[in-house]
Amino acid sequence: MDENYQTYLNRVARMMLPETYRSQVQHIQESPKFQPRPEGGFQAVPFPGYTVITPPSEEDSENLAFYTQLKDCQEQLLQKLDPDMMVAVPPASFHVTLADLIWDNAYRDASQNPEFDVRLPHTIAQIFQQSLPLVSGGIPIRWQLLGLMVMPRALAVYLLPADEPSYDRILKLRQTVYQNRDLISLGIEQQYHFTAHITLGYFGSVSADLDRDRLSSTLCDFNLQWLENAPELLVKRAELRKFDDMTRYYREPDWPVLEF
Repeated sequence: MDENYQTYLNRVARMMLPETYRSQVQHIQESPKFQPRPEGGFQAVPFPGYTVITPPSEEDSENLAFYTQLKDCQEQLLQKLDPDMMVAVPPASFHVTLADLIWDNAYRDASQNPEFDVRLPHTIAQIFQQSLPLVSGGIPIRWQLLGLMVMPRALAVYLLPADEPSYDRILKLRQTVYQNRDLISLGIEQQYHFTAHITLGYFGSVSADLDRDRLSSTLCDFNLQWLENAPELLVKRAELRKFDDMTRYYREPDWPVLEF
């Protein structure tokens, strides 16, 4: 399902075009992952599951400068959007999803089996061991911030691989994950092709009279700051993490880790 390197570059580059933004903002809608509080603001709705991600920013000291810039970007974006339009995720939770696993109702159903939460970490540990010869290489995996990503219910930033090996090594990990029969037997399968991104926030309140043309122009202009000085993220670890909602990703000390 995942694309080759050049196809990925071409697809993501098209996402930066003004006409793409104009089309995407026509379809944005409020996210069900957050709900309004009676006293104002928003709160996260339960949305449990598992994922394979890079360490969250609060635990990733090697990428401190990158995540500091991303936090500044999030704050600037909030100032430019209508009030309550974007519910910002905690900057401490910023991360790159390397392989979606299972979430929401699919996880609730699977976890009815009391062995599920034991078998999953064990299976991911085996997968990490199998993929190690394919993804290790000594040379850092490097991704660069490209620009804003507009999804129907969220805003994120796109990441572009700095070179072909950085892309291919992530894809080899994903192939090892999604082709594993034990994981498939747990009800986990690939549902999306890979688009490297970091979510900044979810749409909270989308006004009926939102000026969507103005919004698309705002997002396009926002990208100009990265044309000549794109921040770079080093990907050195993949970890199994669990989440209860979209604000925090945690792990047990003995859960598997893959060092690239």
